[in-house]
Amino acid sequence: MRGFPLLCLLAAPSLVSAETIPLWPNGAPGSEGKPAAPPAIRTTPAGDQVISHIHAPSLTLYLPPKDKATGAAVILAPGGGHRELWSTHEGHNEAKWLAERGVAAFVLYYRLAREKDSTYSVEGHALPDTQRAVRLVRSRASEWGVNAARIGVMGFSAGGELAALISYKNDSGIPGSPDPIDRHPSRPDFYALIYPAIPRDMEPFKDMVPAFLACGENDRTNISQGLPELYLKIRKAGASAELHVYAGVGHGFGFRPTLKGPVAGWMDRFHEWLGARGFLARQ
Repeated sequence: MRGFPLLCLLAAPSLVSAETIPLWPNGAPGSEGKPAAPPAIRTTPAGDQVISHIHAPSLTLYLPPKDKATGAAVILAPGGGHRELWSTHEGHNEAKWLAERGVAAFVLYYRLAREKDSTYSVEGHALPDTQRAVRLVRSRASEWGVNAARIGVMGFSAGGELAALISYKNDSGIPGSPDPIDRHPSRPDFYALIYPAIPRDMEPFKDMVPAFLACGENDRTNISQGLPELYLKIRKAGASAELHVYAGVGHGFGFRPTLKGPVAGWMDRFHEWLGARGFLARQ
């Protein structure tokens, strides 16, 4: 299944071209009997690619050249209400930007629990896709120039729900699994929630990995107020987090060339946060 088309080429000639690989080369558990065709892609008038009908979850790789690699890696989970994935401004744009700065980036196409007639669920399929993505990157860390202790997950909206879930629903690997990838831990080393759907059962604890949180003040109340509330819970639990709430901004800002004002620099703030946490120190 390495036959997925290359989605794009990075503008900077020193960077590796994007390549898409399946999370499960022999088929994802729970997708037996589903169509083997690649996901459906529609393009909006603004040029955004929107993905649906995902039965073979995958990662698209954006790897910096070895002489620029910091060892940090970010798995990006686009949003779309678990009905579709807005992959351009909540995935590929960020991945290119990160790769240009020495951070390996991986855009995750996970299965959609709320698409019409879907047989998938968030915690039964989309979360395992996210966990598998972490295991896969960790299993090939040396090949991809990644430090296995610097792998994080960034999620947007519905993808933010997955990034939140994996911060506390993970494991240290499945010993004895016949699949060597599953023997690797699914626990990320950090997570970033960008205007996320916040899981109702999320209860922060002291040993949670560090979090980067961002949203707009004009977002829905459960996000514009819910994310600051989550920040306070994380801090009260004794874990680490950084929060940014952007004035005059609503839902779905993502990362676009058309962003104006302070919110246009949110990726810079994330990159600075990675550096302050020590994730960008050259190996």
